[in-house]
Amino acid sequence: MSVLEIKNLHVNVATEQGEREILRGVDLAIAEGEIHAIMGPNGSGKSTLAYTIAGHPKYTVVSGEILLDGESVLAMSVDERARAGLFLAMQYPVEIPGVTVTNFLRTAKTAISGEAPSVRTWIKDVRESMARLRMDAAFAERNINEGFSGGEKKRNEILQLELLGPRFAVLDETDSGLDVDALKIVSEGVNRAKANTGLGILLITHYTRILRYIKPDFVHVFVAGKVAEQGGSELAERLENEGYDRYLPTEASVAGGVSAGAPAPSK
Repeated sequence: MSVLEIKNLHVNVATEQGEREILRGVDLAIAEGEIHAIMGPNGSGKSTLAYTIAGHPKYTVVSGEILLDGESVLAMSVDERARAGLFLAMQYPVEIPGVTVTNFLRTAKTAISGEAPSVRTWIKDVRESMARLRMDAAFAERNINEGFSGGEKKRNEILQLELLGPRFAVLDETDSGLDVDALKIVSEGVNRAKANTGLGILLITHYTRILRYIKPDFVHVFVAGKVAEQGGSELAERLENEGYDRYLPTEASVAGGVSAGAPAPSK
C-alpha cells in the first residue's frame, strides 16, 4: 500500500521582508485510498503545505521530510513529483495562453506514463470525462483556463485528476467559488477518481459543505503552522459549530506563556 508521509516538516516562505516561518513541525501520513481533510483559520499554513508537497520554489524546507513510499521527494523537481504520482489541484488555477486543454492533457499523460496514449482512445476518454463533469465539449480546444469561469477552472482541474490518474492528490480549496451544483459535480468527479484508482486525497478546505459529498476518513486542524488536533469526520462538524477560537491563544494565555496554536483548555 502506497503512503505519503510528512515528518516534522518546517517550511519558510520568501516575502518582501525576508524569510518567514510558516510550517512549524507538521506530521501527517496519508495511505492509499484514504481521504484526509485539513481545516483551519486563514494563514495557518494549509496552502503552504500543499505547495511544498508540489515543489513550489517559493517555499523552502528548513527541516523535516516528505516521503512517498519511503523515498524522499524533496530532491525531485516538480515534473518528477508529478511522474512519481503527486497531483495538485490549485486554489487559483492559472491561465496558459496558446496551449489547448486537449494538447496539455495528452502531453501531461505522455510525460507521466512514458508513452503517448492512442489518439482515438484518448479523445474518447477526454470526451467522456468532460461529459461526466458537464463541461462543454468546445472547452477541449480552448486555451487552458482562458476565459473560464471559476467553476469551469475547478472542473478542468478535476478533469486532469481523472485522466492523469495520480497516486495522491492534494486539493487546495477546490470548493472555493463554486455554486451548489458545481460543488456537487466537482465532488462527484473526485469520488469517481478515487473509486477508479484508489488514490489518497489531502483535501484542504475552510468549510464542511464539500465534506458532505467527499467523506473524510480523518480531519486535521491546522493552527499556526502545525496540527493542533485530529479526529474523524465528527471533528469537522464540531468546527462548523464552534469555529477555531478554542485553538487560538487568549490574551491571558499569551501573557502566561502559552504558545500560539496550543489548544485552549476544554470548558
